[in-house]
Amino acid sequence: MQQVNIHTAKTNLSKLIAEGKEVVIARYGQPVAKLVPFKPLRKDRVPGSAKGKIRMSDDFLEPLPDDILDEFYK
Repeated sequence: MQQVNIHTAKTNLSKLIAEGKEVVIARYGQPVAKLVPFKPLRKDRVPGSAKGKIRMSDDFLEPLPDDILDEFYK
């Protein structure tokens, strides 16, 4: 990973972006920022794509047993 100072980053920003690599920007030799290439999402999300893949038990909305609830109040 390349490290450049702020002045060099400002002067060569277009070039650094075109290279498409990660660049650490430093001030007085100390890293202060990282320039990273943008990676678009793999694909658009489709609502309902998990339909039929998840099952809830019939008692999902029922209260928890007293012995489990007691553990929360100790």
